[in-house]
Amino acid sequence: MGHHASKIICREALSTQPTGRHTVALTGATGFVGGHVLENLLARGHQVRALTRQKKPLDHKNLIWVDGDLQNDAALAQLVGGVDTVLHIAGVIKAVSRSGFFTGNVDGTRHLLDAINNADMPRYIHLSSLAAREPAVSAYAASKAEAEQLVMESPLEKMATILRPPAVYGPGDMETLFYFKAATSMLATVPGKPDHRTSMIHVQDLAAAIVHLVENKKPDPVLIDIHDGQPNGYTIQGVMENVAPGRRTRTNTLYLPRWILRLVGGISTLVGRIFGTNPMLTPGKANELSHPDWVCHGTSLADVSAWQPKISGEQGMRETLHWYREHGFLR
Repeated sequence: MGHHASKIICREALSTQPTGRHTVALTGATGFVGGHVLENLLARGHQVRALTRQKKPLDHKNLIWVDGDLQNDAALAQLVGGVDTVLHIAGVIKAVSRSGFFTGNVDGTRHLLDAINNADMPRYIHLSSLAAREPAVSAYAASKAEAEQLVMESPLEKMATILRPPAVYGPGDMETLFYFKAATSMLATVPGKPDHRTSMIHVQDLAAAIVHLVENKKPDPVLIDIHDGQPNGYTIQGVMENVAPGRRTRTNTLYLPRWILRLVGGISTLVGRIFGTNPMLTPGKANELSHPDWVCHGTSLADVSAWQPKISGEQGMRETLHWYREHGFLR
């Protein structure tokens, strides 16, 4: 036990050694994961160019905002020209149609790769999703898988690292708030079955891992899973127990079958098309939520680099629950 702990400490110490300043191009900087990555990069002294079409949420002497999006070739050329590393974190996670996912995740990646191929061939780090492992499950999963394929077939492949995180959670995330509300309610309604399993990673660990990749030699292989180190992930029941110990048993949790989720998702999608909104639940999302195995089985970043996760599922979920309550999202 002691020997194992000291080994981890040594590897963590190695992973935090300064390696000089890098100039980094970043997409998705105003999003949940990208915002944490941006803060980490600036705290480590790196120069950052960040693509945005929104109001700039942050001002910093080492930060240059580039106005535009992934369909704007001129903005992308400005973003990537002369940088050491490109971090592609932007992505579409909600859309009312298959084309919405493919425009954002596939066409956006293609435009970015074209811009990089016309530049100086920097390191390229692509944030994908474990969903890409199962492209038949949903349009989102298929779009992430096709975007990965574009990277692996491009001239950048030898300079690229593709990260596949599972469920990402942490303070500020609105996508996983549903599970925290369910776990703390008297009668929880959750998708899937009690023994369905998923890996997880806290957003701070994911952001630290991405910055670690910026600062260190590219690991092999190109396609790498990343998770919090929990062997074989968590059951859905286990996730609920971590959020609210002692509150969740099979008698007060209602697990929703796929057909009900798909029915509700179909209705939500229809409403979204009528009113021009992106629904949280679609038939494709229902398939994702009902999938029995979202455990990381591939090569892990912790196995091929000095990076190690620091936040356990139990610790991370408790801290996230506290944040939701502190900010009025939960009682």
